[in-house]
Amino acid sequence: MARGAADWDDGGKTARFKALALPHLDEAYTLARYLLRNASDADDAVQECYLRAFRHFDTFRGGPIKPWLLAILRNTCHAAYAGKARLVYTADDAQEQAEPLWRERADTPEQTILRRHSTDTMQRLIGGLPAEFREVIVLREINDLSYREIATVIDAPIGTVMSRLARARAMLREAWIAAEGEGDTP
Repeated sequence: MARGAADWDDGGKTARFKALALPHLDEAYTLARYLLRNASDADDAVQECYLRAFRHFDTFRGGPIKPWLLAILRNTCHAAYAGKARLVYTADDAQEQAEPLWRERADTPEQTILRRHSTDTMQRLIGGLPAEFREVIVLREINDLSYREIATVIDAPIGTVMSRLARARAMLREAWIAAEGEGDTP
């Protein structure tokens, strides 16, 4: 069915959506990569998330859009793609790994090597966390959401968010120490 000019007149919805939602595309992709552990599925999930968000943009009540978008993404990942996610995240997935969006370029070759090693180790350790802990650590430490925003995204009380974050950080600390003892970190 061909669309007429009147069908495209959305009262500025498209422009508003682009202005509010597109700046969070990288953060959505980062979360999807950690939740799904597969670049192709993450691409598909983010695309589906943005389609759903645009379709339901009229229901957005204002305020920060990032938690709303990430909640849609999380639900999309769990509903359509979680069953396809790989259970084990290993260093062999290097060709599947997206370049970290939060890393700064180092000044010297030595710093570059150390930073890359630390980043790879941290990505592997975060990837090894159980899903409920992995998602809160990514939402807090990488996407920089507040506890209240995380609670909105995962649809849980703030106390649950705080508890999961504390446990995730403790698991990461223990895993980092264990990896350091095995010679995996500098």
